[in-house]
Formats: sequence, structure tokens, C-alpha cells
Amino acid sequence: MSPEYETEPRFVTDRMLGTLTRYLRFMGYDTISANGFAQGNAKEDTFLLEIAAREHRVLLTRDTELANRGKDRAVQIKPDDVMEQVQQLIECGLVERRLPMSRCSLCNSLLREASADEIEGAEYAPKDGAGFMFYWCSSCRKLYWNGSHGKKLAERIGGEER
Repeated sequence: MSPEYETEPRFVTDRMLGTLTRYLRFMGYDTISANGFAQGNAKEDTFLLEIAAREHRVLLTRDTELANRGKDRAVQIKPDDVMEQVQQLIECGLVERRLPMSRCSLCNSLLREASADEIEGAEYAPKDGAGFMFYWCSSCRKLYWNGSHGKKLAERIGGEER
């Protein structure tokens, strides 16, 4: 990777890496996905390369040809299993095992601590919220907390949850 990635890397992913995109967001990494763009653009690969260059992002792709075109701005993700994909990025020195609950897994927005009204207004929130930290995505209006799903994710990633 080039020296411009010495600070925490930001990513752009191709359409084949939706699960990895969500994991990277859970891990606190700023990750945009081609799945967020309109489908059918014949020049999507070129567009992804332009985003990587313009926004100083690392392009993650399953496509060998696209990775080759991206040179030092791209990483070809080879494993099929998402945890092996995360491990590949750890071995490349691009990510660390962590789970800060700082980004929305759906839209990539930064989360903030949820208010009591937001927690009460979320029908899916646990009835007894004692011991949980709650986070809110202002864009998606989605509530996150460190429940059993977060604990299982932390175990899979091997990082600490907040």
C-alpha cells in the first residue's frame, strides 16, 4: 500500500463484498459499497477506481482484473468466507480486530449515543436495557446495542466491543 494509507484506511468495496462491507463498518472502518450505487453502470469498475483515487480509499474487490487495474489502490479479496476475508485484511496490515460500534452497518454513518426517547421508540429494543450501551444512526434511524448479536460478532472478529 502507498504511504497515503498510513492513517486509518478507508475502503470502497465492489458488489461481491456486501458481508465484508458490513463487518468493516461494525469494526469502525469507513466503508462505502458499490451496492449503494445504481446498478447497470457499464463503467462501474472505472467509477470505483476513481472513488478510490479521489477519496484516498482502498478498493476491495473479488475481481482479479479490477484489482490489477487498481494497482496499489486495490486489494483482491480471495477467500469466500467473511472471517477469512477479514483475516486477509489483518495480515495485509489494513485493519485491526476491534468492534467499536461507531458506524451504521447499513449506511456507514457515524453512530452516536442514543437518547432515552430513541431507545423507547424502537420496538425491537430489549425490554430490560440494563447493562447495555445504545447507539443511534441518525440517517437510518436504527438503534444498535451491545446485545448477544454484538457479543457473538466480537467473538468471531476477536476484538473488544464497546
